[in-house]
Amino acid sequence: MRTFQPGRRAVLAGVAVTAAVSVVPALRSPAHAATTPPTYRWRNAVIGGTGFVTGVLFHPSVRGLAYARTDIGGAYRWDDRVARWTPLTDHLGWDDWNLLGVEAMAVDPAHRDRLYLALGTYSQPWAGNGAVLRSEDRGATWTRTDLTVKLGANEDGRGTGERLLVDPRDSDTLWLGTRHDGLLKSTDRGATWAPATGFPATPSASGQGVTFLVAAGRVVYAGWGDADGASANLFRTTDGTTWTAVPGQPTGPAARVPIRAAYDRHTRALYVTYANASGPNGQSDGSVHRLATATGTWTDVTPVKPGGTAPDGATDTFGYGGVAVDARRPGTVVVSTNNRWAAVDTLFRSTDGGRGWTSLKDTAVFDVAETPFLKWGGQQPKFGWWIQALAVDPYDSRHIVYGTGATLYGTRDLKHWAPQIRGLEEASVVQLISPPVGEAHLISGSRDIGVMYHERLTASPSRGMATNPVFGSATGLAQAAGRPAYVVRTGWGDHGNGAHSNDGGRTWAPFAAQPDIAKSAPGPIATNADGSVLLWSFVHWDGTKYATHRSADNGATWSEVSSFPKGATPVADPADPTLFYAYDTDTGTLYASTDSGLSFTERAGGLPSGDSQFRLAAAPGRSGDLWLSLKWNGLYRSTDGGATFAKITSCWASYTLGFGKAADGAGYPAIYLVGSTDTSTAVHRSDDEARTWVRINDDDHQWGWTGEVITGDPRIHGRVYLATNGRGIQYGEPV
Repeated sequence: MRTFQPGRRAVLAGVAVTAAVSVVPALRSPAHAATTPPTYRWRNAVIGGTGFVTGVLFHPSVRGLAYARTDIGGAYRWDDRVARWTPLTDHLGWDDWNLLGVEAMAVDPAHRDRLYLALGTYSQPWAGNGAVLRSEDRGATWTRTDLTVKLGANEDGRGTGERLLVDPRDSDTLWLGTRHDGLLKSTDRGATWAPATGFPATPSASGQGVTFLVAAGRVVYAGWGDADGASANLFRTTDGTTWTAVPGQPTGPAARVPIRAAYDRHTRALYVTYANASGPNGQSDGSVHRLATATGTWTDVTPVKPGGTAPDGATDTFGYGGVAVDARRPGTVVVSTNNRWAAVDTLFRSTDGGRGWTSLKDTAVFDVAETPFLKWGGQQPKFGWWIQALAVDPYDSRHIVYGTGATLYGTRDLKHWAPQIRGLEEASVVQLISPPVGEAHLISGSRDIGVMYHERLTASPSRGMATNPVFGSATGLAQAAGRPAYVVRTGWGDHGNGAHSNDGGRTWAPFAAQPDIAKSAPGPIATNADGSVLLWSFVHWDGTKYATHRSADNGATWSEVSSFPKGATPVADPADPTLFYAYDTDTGTLYASTDSGLSFTERAGGLPSGDSQFRLAAAPGRSGDLWLSLKWNGLYRSTDGGATFAKITSCWASYTLGFGKAADGAGYPAIYLVGSTDTSTAVHRSDDEARTWVRINDDDHQWGWTGEVITGDPRIHGRVYLATNGRGIQYGEPV
């Protein structure tokens, strides 16, 4: 999943690791602890997948047990008895947001309950260092070791691997391949780490480093992603100390980056997939090679060479990604293509060691009824893209699963495929609305999958992604407070960037026209209380800000509002249709319009500035009642339409804030806050107008970074919807 495109950083010179620390609850002040918090039950609003599953690993010694990793949404455990994934890293909190990306995972074949995770989403200077979690109970509890190196689970090469391995000779020894700091080794089951001596490859600035570690009997092989296509990129050790380049290995552009490897213990063959780039994008060439480990003989077993002509006449360029062997059938291997957009990606299966191949796509029958969004606006589901995660069940030869950029598909008969995704939710959510009336209690907007109308919270939306037009990513979502049947949305689309609904978000129609800038910089949108006026802000993905535009005819015509602060998010007054507001984060100034958005004037100034994630919210049912979340600068409130603001003293940090139905007997809506009232950042609720707060999440339910949006349900007191960056939509209810 792609929150943004990371850059690269220089190679670190030294490697050291801190002592292991156990995961402990966050500290609370005595005052906070004295208040008995309500008990909440937290669940995902079901969509089903929606993000990049970068790795799947069946346990070789336990039937029905598997693990999955994602680029920004943590790790999961599969239980075949209930056909469901269980999230394993929701306990990671606000300060550990960078650990929600899983770079690699490993199991111990000799100890069925041991699990290891290497965590770290970005390797940039602004991101925290990585960490290793180790568990003795399949991820139910963890012990943590903090690293002093960075990992990159959401960077290029995130579908390679696994980069973490339990040594086949000694369960106490682990290996960890890094992007910038070479190969690390632990001799105490991951408690401490040090550079592996004798590893011959030198890291470069490309950021790939060790792409995989795999055991072939008692020998460990390591793929190297920083080679130039002519030098060695596959190394091995037979004694855990001395590493050497594997003789005779393939070279050239089609074998420049080793992506993944799998070992057939029956035939003593190691299969390696290659591409000319690490992926998941940017690959245009690739190959598959088999190494007979007993003789050292290499054989090119590539199913189809890239570079031919696709059915649509385009050049058929792609690389190879996943590879898995059948533990029950010697010589049976499955590989995946990757980044094959013209002819569409596929899985190739061989039952004779790669001499002949069958494309499983050619006979595939898909059933996506459980996750209708995979029809992508009414199309027939495609076999997939970004296929690098691939696994064959060691106890069932016909059970194959593979990951895509949006889901996990599985088959039990090599023909019929369906999402094997229950419990795994990875959406990066940016917009939430809980309507006051109607069928749905929730409408959401996310990166990559646009806007969805949730008739039920326990099933994927039956309409899938909002269509007419389809958006890849949502940038704006708004509902007319006094006319809730009217909803508008904006986002990145190929056939229009804005749409309106007159039935509460069930069906949509595109705006009749849109400003020219909308195609390249669609931003947030607001509609006034009666739905008669739209304000559309425009911000390019690179941060460039453009003039906001106004429409008073449902998007048929648009005019520039020069007095509106460029790049600000428009906020409509929920009671008075003539009023709009905007907070200029560049100057720390509140702007207001009293003429339905025709013009804006400055009101309060001198407030904190300089952060584009400062957020303005208007309390429902009230005119001029504004709340301003200024992150660690605190929470401010205005009751005079932004003329003056007073700081709220009951919390010292506010990242996002929303409103829900008032408690029985209360005269003000419930307020929901992601922020800090003591020493920890958490989810809070106030039923007394922010005089006091209670924490409503717990240490097992934190989900990393949650500062985008939160909203309560206007019809059910206590129910709250929370957007996460990688763990979908969480909703909580008192129990």
